[in-house]
Amino acid sequence: MNTIKIEILGTGCKKCQHLEANAKEAVANLNLTAEVLHITDPVEIAMRGVMSTPALIINGKVVSKGQVISPEQIQPLLQT
Repeated sequence: MNTIKIEILGTGCKKCQHLEANAKEAVANLNLTAEVLHITDPVEIAMRGVMSTPALIINGKVVSKGQVISPEQIQPLLQT
């Protein structure tokens, strides 16, 4: 299986860190291989069309923004 690319967009606040931890937990729960990146540059975040952080991007697609979703909510997004 190909490696999944997960990006967390946010300035590094507690919510952003929590979303990153949830994403990593979801990956571990599914025993998947994923590259998890945390993008903190406001210009880069804006260039991706995200105005509300934290945001979760899976394989280039914004799947969540403005909220911290749980590992259980992230898992089905990783399986599509």
